[in-house]
Amino acid sequence: MPSVPVVRSLRRVVRARVPRQGVDLAHPSRSPLGTSVVRCAAYEDGVRKLGDRTPEEALRYVRASSHASAFVWIGLHEPTEEEFARLTELFGLHPLAVENAIAAHQRPKVERFESTMFAVFKTVRYVEHEELTATCEVVDTGEITVFAGADFVITVRHGPHGSLGPLRETLERDTEQLAQGPAAVLHAIADHVVDDYLDVVDSFQDDIDLLESEVFSPNEEDARIGEVDTGRIYQLKRELLELKRAVGPLARPLEALSGQPNRLIDAEIRKYFRDVHDHLTRAVEQIAAFDALLDSILQANLAQVTAAQNEGMRKVSAWVAIVAVPTMVCGIYGMNFDHMPELHWPFMYPVVLVTIVLTCVLMYRAFRRNGWL
Repeated sequence: MPSVPVVRSLRRVVRARVPRQGVDLAHPSRSPLGTSVVRCAAYEDGVRKLGDRTPEEALRYVRASSHASAFVWIGLHEPTEEEFARLTELFGLHPLAVENAIAAHQRPKVERFESTMFAVFKTVRYVEHEELTATCEVVDTGEITVFAGADFVITVRHGPHGSLGPLRETLERDTEQLAQGPAAVLHAIADHVVDDYLDVVDSFQDDIDLLESEVFSPNEEDARIGEVDTGRIYQLKRELLELKRAVGPLARPLEALSGQPNRLIDAEIRKYFRDVHDHLTRAVEQIAAFDALLDSILQANLAQVTAAQNEGMRKVSAWVAIVAVPTMVCGIYGMNFDHMPELHWPFMYPVVLVTIVLTCVLMYRAFRRNGWL
């Protein structure tokens, strides 16, 4: 059982932002161990003892060690069923969990298979774009699955982002944390993933603020009514829904990791999973608030488009009413009846013209006064 002061260092180290400028160990071409094994190392008292060895060699070293904290950490990137077969036999992994790890596209979850814990985390990345359009991608998702046992951790990553290389390097610089074993690595991964959620949520805020300013801008030169593309709002809502599907389902697994007794996770470490759950709750609440705000922006934009269309219809109706006056008068006097009032009066033609012009001017002024023109 680790001492409380040592376990408390977990929060200080893991909550520090993982340096993104570290060497990326995620690319398969950099692995000397095969096409899918990114890094395989054995750790003893938080210190890496073996690196760039086969999983069999690392596991033999760990199980021959006299230190209870020794474990193996194997990182893989999109392995095939054949590549994962030897690890399944070597570590005694459950076939159902292995199938989920290889196939990917799983919901975030935590399951226990005998002496092994299986966890799935959705990774997200904000896709930078110069301008939000109706077709641009805003959120890219991936997946990290983790097998954790008493003396091993196996991480399987799917997708082009979410590399755990920088995280591994950070953990290797702090022996106290790695000395806590696989549970500490599982916590570090969960904290790393949730921190990325918060970063993406903050970036989403910028896009939503931009749309909001365009829709509700009081300056018509900056944002004229009805000119905000509704497709851009729908696209942002779709991307937000994808983010929501990745973030929301992780709440229950984190509750299980932080609240339910587990012999693979020390009681003190479970407290730090509660801290991760608190940060996830904040991300979920912000996503829900963004969704409601986008609904309001969409409704306001549609209302403004409708108002702009109504304004155009009022102008057309006003001009039709004005043109109807000379049309009606000329139509009456164009019927060519013999007995029409004042038909042979010599001043009747200019009187009719003046009457038409005066009536049209009065109607124009009335429509302008009422805001129709």
